[in-house]
Amino acid sequence: MTDFSDDDLKLDPNFATRFERDDERPPCQLYLISPPRIGADFAEQLKQALEGGPVAAFQLRLKDVDEEEIARAAGPLQRLCAEREVAFIVNDSMELAKRLGADGVHLGQGDGDPRAARALLGPSAQIGVTCHDSRHLAMEAGEAGADYVAFGAFYPTTTKETAHRPDPSILSWWTALFELPCVAIGGITAHNAAPLVAAGADFLAVSGAVWGHESGPCAGVGAFAGVLGW
Repeated sequence: MTDFSDDDLKLDPNFATRFERDDERPPCQLYLISPPRIGADFAEQLKQALEGGPVAAFQLRLKDVDEEEIARAAGPLQRLCAEREVAFIVNDSMELAKRLGADGVHLGQGDGDPRAARALLGPSAQIGVTCHDSRHLAMEAGEAGADYVAFGAFYPTTTKETAHRPDPSILSWWTALFELPCVAIGGITAHNAAPLVAAGADFLAVSGAVWGHESGPCAGVGAFAGVLGW
């Protein structure tokens, strides 16, 4: 007998065009991710971004930086998030999230089990899991107690190397079947986000579109007002 997962059963791309969001489900929100490298002025940049419009969460995702340096950088950023009631999420390391008293952790597929993160961080922690383009991985994450699942990359991105390119229909499928929130990630801008919102994304994870905006981070966040209905 051949083993296969739900991922072997292709979704109808037209499913997204027929999708209608449940009125009882909260509207799509913005999930801000840091650049892979930050400078001494980044706290001011984050402050400007948070003044641009509603941001539900901020993820500190630094690459090729040791945990001590990340911990030093986290303090002022974490305080800014707390002042504005923005969830402060640490990428990859549940141990660092515990050390910092972060609001949660985002786990890649190689970063540990959500059950272990829950045991370490407690019942109130927000635990997210990267699921790429896999319905199977997303269902496994939900069963393991994740608070949200992330699909992507939906568009080309220079922020992170990607090997998966899901169709927006995966958002519609997930949202139609599960209450657990889903995050759309990967190359998302104010100009290309509308199909993802229409398909059912609960959160848009954005990075370069904000930090690289020609008019600054405040305008970068503000640019999403139209697509998110602020």
